[in-house]
Amino acid sequence: MDENRTGENGTDENRTGENGTDENRTGEKRTDGIRTDGTRTGEDHIRTGEDHTEPDHVEQDRPHPGDPAPRPAPRPRRRRLLRIAAALLALLLLPLLTAETALRLNYTGDPAPGTRTRHQDALWLGHAWVDGRKTDRDVEVLARRLRGTGIRDLYVHAGPLEHDGTLPASAYPKARRLIAAVHRELPGVRVQAWLGDKLASESPDGLRLERAATRAAMVTSARQILAVGFEGTHFDLEPLHSGDRDYLSLLDDLRDLTHARGAVLSVAAHQIDPLPALHSFAGTTTGHPKWWSQAYFGQVARRVDQIAVMSYDTMQPLQSLYGGYVAQQTSLALEVTPESTGLLMGLPFYHENRFGHWAHAETVPAAVRGVRLGLSRTDAGRARFGVALYVDFAATEADWRAYREDWVATPPTAS
Repeated sequence: MDENRTGENGTDENRTGENGTDENRTGEKRTDGIRTDGTRTGEDHIRTGEDHTEPDHVEQDRPHPGDPAPRPAPRPRRRRLLRIAAALLALLLLPLLTAETALRLNYTGDPAPGTRTRHQDALWLGHAWVDGRKTDRDVEVLARRLRGTGIRDLYVHAGPLEHDGTLPASAYPKARRLIAAVHRELPGVRVQAWLGDKLASESPDGLRLERAATRAAMVTSARQILAVGFEGTHFDLEPLHSGDRDYLSLLDDLRDLTHARGAVLSVAAHQIDPLPALHSFAGTTTGHPKWWSQAYFGQVARRVDQIAVMSYDTMQPLQSLYGGYVAQQTSLALEVTPESTGLLMGLPFYHENRFGHWAHAETVPAAVRGVRLGLSRTDAGRARFGVALYVDFAATEADWRAYREDWVATPPTAS
Protein backbone atom coordinates (compact mmCIF):
# COMPACT_ATOMS: atom_id res chain seq x y z
CA MET A 1 0.00 0.00 0.00
CA ASP A 2 1.31 3.49 -0.89
CA GLU A 3 2.26 5.44 2.20
CA ASN A 4 1.40 8.83 0.56
CA ARG A 5 -2.37 8.64 0.20
CA THR A 6 -4.27 10.79 -2.35
CA GLY A 7 -7.02 13.06 -1.05
CA GLU A 8 -10.58 13.30 -2.28
CA ASN A 9 -9.77 16.19 -4.64
CA GLY A 10 -7.11 14.14 -6.40
CA THR A 11 -4.28 16.31 -5.11
CA ASP A 12 -1.41 15.05 -3.07
CA GLU A 13 -2.11 15.31 0.65
CA ASN A 14 1.54 16.34 1.21
CA ARG A 15 1.30 19.91 0.04
CA THR A 16 4.23 22.38 -0.22
CA GLY A 17 4.31 24.99 2.52
CA GLU A 18 5.40 28.62 2.38
CA ASN A 19 9.00 27.85 3.28
CA GLY A 20 9.26 25.29 0.51
CA THR A 21 9.31 22.34 2.82
CA ASP A 22 6.72 19.55 2.84
CA GLU A 23 4.34 19.45 5.75
CA ASN A 24 2.08 16.52 6.45
CA ARG A 25 -1.39 17.97 6.83
CA THR A 26 -2.39 15.05 9.02
CA GLY A 27 -0.15 16.27 11.81
CA GLU A 28 1.42 12.81 12.18
CA LYS A 29 4.62 12.70 10.15
CA ARG A 30 6.83 14.69 7.83
CA THR A 31 8.41 13.00 4.90
CA ASP A 32 11.79 14.28 5.94
CA GLY A 33 11.59 12.14 9.08
CA ILE A 34 10.90 15.02 11.53
CA ARG A 35 7.97 14.10 13.82
CA THR A 36 5.51 16.87 14.57
CA ASP A 37 2.08 17.29 16.02
CA GLY A 38 1.37 20.29 13.89
CA THR A 39 3.47 22.66 16.01
CA ARG A 40 7.06 22.18 16.98
CA THR A 41 7.55 21.13 20.60
CA GLY A 42 11.31 21.04 20.75
CA GLU A 43 11.22 17.28 21.30
CA ASP A 44 11.46 16.28 17.62
CA HIS A 45 14.38 14.22 16.42
CA ILE A 46 15.92 14.03 12.92
CA ARG A 47 16.60 10.47 11.72
CA THR A 48 20.01 10.13 10.17
CA GLY A 49 21.67 7.50 8.03
CA GLU A 50 18.41 6.65 6.22
CA ASP A 51 17.41 7.76 2.76
CA HIS A 52 13.77 6.70 2.96
CA THR A 53 10.77 7.98 4.76
CA GLU A 54 9.77 6.55 8.12
CA PRO A 55 7.20 3.69 7.78
CA ASP A 56 3.64 4.72 8.41
CA HIS A 57 2.74 2.46 11.37
CA VAL A 58 -0.89 3.45 11.24
CA GLU A 59 -1.24 2.15 7.72
CA GLN A 60 0.77 -1.07 8.28
CA ASP A 61 -1.27 -2.03 11.30
CA ARG A 62 -4.42 -2.15 9.24
CA PRO A 63 -5.22 -5.70 8.05
CA HIS A 64 -5.35 -6.46 4.37
CA PRO A 65 -8.88 -7.33 3.17
CA GLY A 66 -7.75 -10.88 2.36
CA ASP A 67 -5.98 -11.54 5.65
CA PRO A 68 -7.66 -13.64 8.36
CA ALA A 69 -8.90 -11.76 11.37
CA PRO A 70 -6.36 -11.77 14.20
CA ARG A 71 -7.24 -13.91 17.24
CA PRO A 72 -7.68 -12.02 20.47
CA ALA A 73 -5.15 -12.85 23.14
CA PRO A 74 -6.55 -15.04 25.94
CA ARG A 75 -7.83 -13.01 28.79
CA PRO A 76 -6.35 -13.57 32.24
CA ARG A 77 -9.73 -14.74 33.58
CA ARG A 78 -10.06 -17.31 30.83
CA ARG A 79 -6.58 -18.63 31.56
CA ARG A 80 -7.45 -18.96 35.23
CA LEU A 81 -10.62 -20.89 34.40
CA LEU A 82 -8.66 -23.25 32.15
CA ARG A 83 -6.13 -23.88 34.90
CA ILE A 84 -8.89 -24.57 37.42
CA ALA A 85 -10.63 -26.96 35.01
CA ALA A 86 -7.36 -28.80 34.39
CA ALA A 87 -6.76 -29.12 38.12
CA LEU A 88 -10.27 -30.47 38.74
CA LEU A 89 -9.88 -32.99 35.91
CA ALA A 90 -6.59 -34.15 37.41
CA LEU A 91 -8.25 -34.57 40.81
CA LEU A 92 -11.00 -36.68 39.24
CA LEU A 93 -8.63 -38.81 37.19
CA LEU A 94 -6.09 -39.40 39.93
CA PRO A 95 -8.24 -41.88 41.92
CA LEU A 96 -9.12 -43.70 38.70
CA LEU A 97 -5.50 -43.96 37.59
CA THR A 98 -4.50 -45.08 41.06
CA ALA A 99 -7.21 -47.75 41.09
CA GLU A 100 -6.27 -49.03 37.62
CA THR A 101 -2.61 -49.22 38.65
CA ALA A 102 -3.61 -51.21 41.71
CA LEU A 103 -5.62 -53.61 39.55
CA ARG A 104 -2.64 -54.14 37.25
CA LEU A 105 -0.43 -54.92 40.24
CA ASN A 106 -3.15 -57.24 41.56
CA TYR A 107 -2.70 -59.34 38.43
CA THR A 108 0.98 -60.00 39.08
CA GLY A 109 2.52 -62.97 40.85
CA ASP A 110 1.84 -66.69 40.69
CA PRO A 111 -1.25 -68.51 41.98
CA ALA A 112 -0.66 -70.90 44.86
CA PRO A 113 -0.42 -74.61 44.03
CA GLY A 114 -3.72 -76.42 44.33
CA THR A 115 -5.90 -73.39 43.57
CA ARG A 116 -7.94 -75.31 41.04
CA THR A 117 -11.45 -76.71 40.91
CA ARG A 118 -13.01 -78.07 44.09
CA HIS A 119 -15.76 -79.67 41.98
CA GLN A 120 -18.17 -76.99 43.14
CA ASP A 121 -18.54 -75.24 39.75
CA ALA A 122 -21.78 -74.27 38.01
CA LEU A 123 -23.08 -73.55 34.51
CA TRP A 124 -25.89 -71.23 33.46
CA LEU A 125 -28.13 -72.86 30.81
CA GLY A 126 -30.57 -71.04 28.54
CA HIS A 127 -34.34 -71.42 28.32
CA ALA A 128 -34.18 -73.81 25.37
CA TRP A 129 -33.53 -76.68 27.79
CA VAL A 130 -37.04 -76.48 29.31
CA ASP A 131 -39.25 -75.13 26.50
CA GLY A 132 -38.89 -78.13 24.14
CA ARG A 133 -36.12 -76.93 21.82
CA LYS A 134 -33.51 -79.18 23.44
CA THR A 135 -33.90 -82.96 23.45
CA ASP A 136 -32.43 -85.92 25.30
CA ARG A 137 -29.82 -86.10 22.57
CA ASP A 138 -28.68 -82.60 23.49
CA VAL A 139 -28.39 -83.68 27.11
CA GLU A 140 -26.09 -86.51 26.02
CA VAL A 141 -23.86 -84.05 24.16
CA LEU A 142 -23.80 -81.75 27.16
CA ALA A 143 -22.93 -84.64 29.44
CA ARG A 144 -19.90 -85.57 27.31
CA ARG A 145 -18.67 -82.00 27.58
CA LEU A 146 -19.12 -81.79 31.34
CA ARG A 147 -17.68 -85.14 32.36
CA GLY A 148 -14.30 -84.72 33.98
CA THR A 149 -14.90 -81.07 34.83
CA GLY A 150 -15.81 -79.48 38.14
CA ILE A 151 -19.46 -78.78 37.24
CA ARG A 152 -21.83 -79.77 40.04
CA ASP A 153 -24.79 -77.40 39.50
CA LEU A 154 -26.80 -76.42 36.45
CA TYR A 155 -28.76 -73.15 36.66
CA VAL A 156 -31.48 -73.72 34.05
CA HIS A 157 -33.50 -70.68 33.01
CA ALA A 158 -37.12 -71.51 33.92
CA GLY A 159 -38.55 -67.98 34.10
CA PRO A 160 -38.78 -65.12 33.80
CA LEU A 161 -41.11 -64.25 36.64
CA GLU A 162 -44.05 -61.99 35.96
CA HIS A 163 -43.78 -58.51 37.44
CA ASP A 164 -46.18 -59.56 40.21
CA GLY A 165 -43.87 -62.44 41.22
CA THR A 166 -45.93 -65.26 39.71
CA LEU A 167 -44.55 -67.91 37.36
CA PRO A 168 -46.81 -69.54 34.73
CA ALA A 169 -46.36 -73.29 34.33
CA SER A 170 -46.26 -72.76 30.57
CA ALA A 171 -42.77 -71.26 30.97
CA TYR A 172 -41.12 -74.63 31.67
CA PRO A 173 -43.17 -77.41 29.99
CA LYS A 174 -40.22 -79.83 29.53
CA ALA A 175 -38.55 -79.37 32.91
CA ARG A 176 -39.33 -82.85 34.23
CA ARG A 177 -37.88 -84.49 31.15
CA LEU A 178 -34.69 -82.42 31.39
CA ILE A 179 -34.17 -83.22 35.06
CA ALA A 180 -34.60 -86.95 34.45
CA ALA A 181 -32.17 -86.88 31.53
CA VAL A 182 -29.51 -84.99 33.49
CA HIS A 183 -29.77 -87.40 36.41
CA ARG A 184 -29.39 -90.28 34.00
CA GLU A 185 -26.39 -88.89 32.11
CA LEU A 186 -24.70 -86.92 34.91
CA PRO A 187 -25.29 -88.56 38.29
CA GLY A 188 -24.52 -86.19 41.15
CA VAL A 189 -25.15 -83.01 39.14
CA ARG A 190 -27.95 -80.87 40.56
CA VAL A 191 -30.48 -79.03 38.43
CA GLN A 192 -31.64 -75.70 39.81
CA ALA A 193 -34.33 -73.41 38.44
CA TRP A 194 -32.91 -70.07 37.35
CA LEU A 195 -35.60 -67.48 38.10
CA GLY A 196 -35.40 -63.73 37.69
CA ASP A 197 -36.94 -60.53 36.51
CA LYS A 198 -36.13 -56.89 35.95
CA LEU A 199 -36.66 -54.84 39.09
CA ALA A 200 -38.44 -51.50 39.09
CA SER A 201 -35.54 -49.94 40.99
CA GLU A 202 -34.45 -47.63 38.17
CA SER A 203 -37.52 -47.45 35.93
CA PRO A 204 -41.32 -47.46 36.32
CA ASP A 205 -41.69 -50.99 34.98
CA GLY A 206 -40.61 -54.18 36.67
CA LEU A 207 -40.97 -56.30 39.76
CA ARG A 208 -41.37 -54.39 43.03
CA LEU A 209 -39.79 -56.09 46.02
CA GLU A 210 -41.22 -53.51 48.41
CA ARG A 211 -44.67 -55.06 47.93
CA ALA A 212 -45.33 -57.85 50.41
CA ALA A 213 -47.77 -59.49 47.97
CA THR A 214 -45.07 -59.68 45.30
CA ARG A 215 -42.59 -61.30 47.67
CA ALA A 216 -45.23 -63.82 48.78
CA ALA A 217 -45.94 -64.67 45.13
CA MET A 218 -42.23 -65.28 44.54
CA VAL A 219 -42.12 -67.75 47.40
CA THR A 220 -45.14 -69.51 45.90
CA SER A 221 -43.37 -69.63 42.53
CA ALA A 222 -40.34 -71.22 44.18
CA ARG A 223 -42.59 -73.79 45.84
CA GLN A 224 -44.21 -74.81 42.56
CA ILE A 225 -40.87 -75.06 40.72
CA LEU A 226 -39.47 -77.34 43.43
CA ALA A 227 -42.55 -79.52 43.08
CA VAL A 228 -41.59 -80.17 39.45
CA GLY A 229 -38.35 -81.78 40.57
CA PHE A 230 -35.79 -78.97 40.56
CA GLU A 231 -33.27 -79.37 43.35
CA GLY A 232 -32.84 -75.70 44.06
CA THR A 233 -33.86 -72.19 43.13
CA HIS A 234 -31.34 -69.71 41.70
CA PHE A 235 -32.59 -66.12 41.81
CA ASP A 236 -31.18 -63.36 39.60
CA LEU A 237 -32.89 -60.01 40.20
CA GLU A 238 -31.43 -56.87 38.61
CA PRO A 239 -30.70 -54.06 39.14
CA LEU A 240 -30.69 -54.71 42.87
CA HIS A 241 -29.38 -51.80 44.90
CA SER A 242 -27.06 -52.26 47.84
CA GLY A 243 -28.83 -52.19 51.18
CA ASP A 244 -32.22 -53.36 49.90
CA ARG A 245 -33.91 -54.71 53.02
CA ASP A 246 -36.89 -56.13 51.12
CA TYR A 247 -34.53 -58.46 49.25
CA LEU A 248 -33.10 -59.71 52.54
CA SER A 249 -36.62 -60.33 53.82
CA LEU A 250 -37.40 -62.32 50.65
CA LEU A 251 -34.29 -64.44 51.13
CA ASP A 252 -35.29 -65.24 54.70
CA ASP A 253 -38.66 -66.55 53.48
CA LEU A 254 -37.11 -68.49 50.59
CA ARG A 255 -34.56 -70.10 52.89
CA ASP A 256 -37.31 -71.40 55.14
CA LEU A 257 -38.99 -72.96 52.12
CA THR A 258 -35.93 -74.50 50.47
CA HIS A 259 -34.48 -75.89 53.68
CA ALA A 260 -37.81 -77.48 54.53
CA ARG A 261 -37.74 -79.17 51.11
CA GLY A 262 -34.07 -80.17 51.29
CA ALA A 263 -33.34 -77.91 48.32
CA VAL A 264 -30.64 -75.33 47.59
CA LEU A 265 -31.15 -71.57 47.74
CA SER A 266 -28.79 -69.84 45.35
CA VAL A 267 -28.49 -66.27 44.08
CA ALA A 268 -26.58 -64.29 41.47
CA ALA A 269 -24.85 -61.35 43.17
CA HIS A 270 -23.70 -57.93 42.03
CA GLN A 271 -20.03 -57.01 42.24
CA ILE A 272 -18.58 -55.48 45.40
CA ASP A 273 -17.37 -51.87 45.62
CA PRO A 274 -13.83 -51.86 44.16
CA LEU A 275 -13.37 -48.46 45.84
CA PRO A 276 -14.92 -47.52 49.20
CA ALA A 277 -18.59 -46.48 48.88
CA LEU A 278 -18.38 -46.47 45.06
CA HIS A 279 -21.98 -47.67 44.85
CA SER A 280 -23.11 -44.53 46.67
CA PHE A 281 -21.13 -42.24 44.37
CA ALA A 282 -22.41 -44.03 41.25
CA GLY A 283 -25.97 -43.94 42.51
CA THR A 284 -25.80 -40.21 43.18
CA THR A 285 -24.15 -39.28 39.88
CA THR A 286 -25.74 -41.77 37.47
CA GLY A 287 -28.76 -43.27 39.22
CA HIS A 288 -27.26 -46.75 38.72
CA PRO A 289 -25.25 -47.90 41.76
CA LYS A 290 -24.13 -51.17 40.06
CA TRP A 291 -22.02 -52.39 43.00
CA TRP A 292 -22.91 -53.65 46.46
CA SER A 293 -21.10 -52.67 49.61
CA GLN A 294 -18.99 -55.49 51.01
CA ALA A 295 -21.11 -55.47 54.16
CA TYR A 296 -24.33 -55.94 52.18
CA PHE A 297 -22.75 -58.74 50.14
CA GLY A 298 -21.99 -60.48 53.43
CA GLN A 299 -25.58 -60.05 54.61
CA VAL A 300 -26.84 -61.75 51.44
CA ALA A 301 -24.21 -64.50 51.60
CA ARG A 302 -25.24 -65.45 55.13
CA ARG A 303 -28.83 -66.08 54.02
CA VAL A 304 -28.17 -68.45 51.10
CA ASP A 305 -26.49 -71.75 50.32
CA GLN A 306 -24.71 -70.47 47.22
CA ILE A 307 -23.79 -67.03 45.96
CA ALA A 308 -22.42 -66.53 42.44
CA VAL A 309 -20.70 -63.21 41.72
CA MET A 310 -21.45 -61.80 38.27
CA SER A 311 -17.79 -60.86 37.82
CA TYR A 312 -18.11 -59.65 34.24
CA ASP A 313 -19.34 -56.45 32.57
CA THR A 314 -16.63 -54.66 34.54
CA MET A 315 -15.77 -51.79 32.12
CA GLN A 316 -12.11 -52.86 32.15
CA PRO A 317 -10.34 -52.32 28.78
CA LEU A 318 -7.39 -54.74 29.17
CA GLN A 319 -7.03 -58.39 30.16
CA SER A 320 -4.52 -57.49 32.87
CA LEU A 321 -6.89 -54.93 34.40
CA TYR A 322 -9.86 -57.28 34.15
CA GLY A 323 -7.91 -60.13 35.71
CA GLY A 324 -6.75 -57.84 38.51
CA TYR A 325 -10.35 -56.74 39.03
CA VAL A 326 -11.52 -60.37 39.32
CA ALA A 327 -8.70 -61.09 41.79
CA GLN A 328 -9.87 -58.16 43.90
CA GLN A 329 -13.52 -59.24 43.71
CA THR A 330 -12.57 -62.77 44.72
CA SER A 331 -10.73 -61.51 47.79
CA LEU A 332 -13.50 -59.11 48.79
CA ALA A 333 -16.13 -61.83 48.48
CA LEU A 334 -14.09 -64.44 50.37
CA GLU A 335 -13.61 -62.05 53.28
CA VAL A 336 -17.34 -61.82 54.04
CA THR A 337 -18.75 -65.14 52.80
CA PRO A 338 -19.13 -67.71 55.61
CA GLU A 339 -17.53 -71.11 55.20
CA SER A 340 -20.98 -72.70 55.11
CA THR A 341 -21.96 -70.80 51.95
CA GLY A 342 -20.67 -71.85 48.56
CA LEU A 343 -18.97 -68.93 46.77
CA LEU A 344 -18.67 -68.97 42.98
CA MET A 345 -16.98 -66.43 40.73
CA GLY A 346 -18.52 -65.87 37.30
CA LEU A 347 -16.55 -66.56 34.11
CA PRO A 348 -17.51 -64.73 30.87
CA PHE A 349 -18.50 -67.43 28.37
CA TYR A 350 -19.82 -64.83 25.91
CA HIS A 351 -18.28 -62.36 23.48
CA GLU A 352 -20.33 -59.20 23.17
CA ASN A 353 -18.84 -55.75 22.67
CA ARG A 354 -20.88 -53.01 24.28
CA PHE A 355 -20.62 -50.40 26.99
CA GLY A 356 -19.11 -51.98 30.07
CA HIS A 357 -17.89 -55.14 28.34
CA TRP A 358 -15.00 -55.64 25.93
CA ALA A 359 -14.67 -59.20 24.67
CA HIS A 360 -10.93 -58.80 24.06
CA ALA A 361 -10.40 -57.89 27.72
CA GLU A 362 -12.93 -60.02 29.61
CA THR A 363 -11.62 -63.45 28.68
CA VAL A 364 -11.81 -66.80 30.44
CA PRO A 365 -8.00 -67.09 30.88
CA ALA A 366 -7.82 -63.64 32.49
CA ALA A 367 -10.78 -64.40 34.74
CA VAL A 368 -9.45 -67.79 35.86
CA ARG A 369 -6.02 -66.35 36.63
CA GLY A 370 -7.68 -63.55 38.63
CA VAL A 371 -9.80 -66.07 40.56
CA ARG A 372 -6.74 -68.16 41.41
CA LEU A 373 -4.74 -65.12 42.52
CA GLY A 374 -7.54 -63.87 44.76
CA LEU A 375 -8.09 -67.33 46.21
CA SER A 376 -4.34 -67.76 46.82
CA ARG A 377 -4.03 -64.48 48.72
CA THR A 378 -7.18 -64.72 50.81
CA ASP A 379 -8.26 -68.30 51.54
CA ALA A 380 -6.43 -70.83 49.41
CA GLY A 381 -7.92 -73.77 51.27
CA ARG A 382 -11.61 -72.72 50.98
CA ALA A 383 -13.54 -75.91 50.19
CA ARG A 384 -16.92 -74.52 49.15
CA PHE A 385 -15.59 -72.44 46.30
CA GLY A 386 -15.89 -72.61 42.53
CA VAL A 387 -16.51 -70.79 39.28
CA ALA A 388 -19.78 -70.31 37.39
CA LEU A 389 -19.78 -70.27 33.58
CA TYR A 390 -22.05 -67.74 31.86
CA VAL A 391 -23.59 -68.88 29.51
CA ASP A 392 -23.87 -72.18 27.57
CA PHE A 393 -25.39 -70.91 24.31
CA ALA A 394 -22.70 -68.23 23.78
CA ALA A 395 -19.65 -70.30 24.74
CA THR A 396 -16.89 -71.15 22.25
CA GLU A 397 -14.53 -74.10 22.14
CA ALA A 398 -11.77 -71.72 23.26
CA ASP A 399 -13.79 -70.86 26.38
CA TRP A 400 -14.25 -74.49 27.30
CA ARG A 401 -10.60 -75.27 26.61
CA ALA A 402 -9.42 -72.39 28.82
CA TYR A 403 -11.73 -73.54 31.62
CA ARG A 404 -10.37 -77.08 31.44
CA GLU A 405 -6.71 -76.21 31.08
CA ASP A 406 -6.50 -73.27 33.49
CA TRP A 407 -9.00 -74.26 36.18
CA VAL A 408 -9.82 -77.97 35.96
CA ALA A 409 -6.39 -79.10 34.76
CA THR A 410 -7.57 -82.66 34.18
CA PRO A 411 -8.26 -84.33 30.85
CA PRO A 412 -11.88 -85.03 29.95
CA THR A 413 -13.22 -88.50 30.67
CA ALA A 414 -13.51 -90.61 27.52
CA SER A 415 -17.10 -91.31 26.58
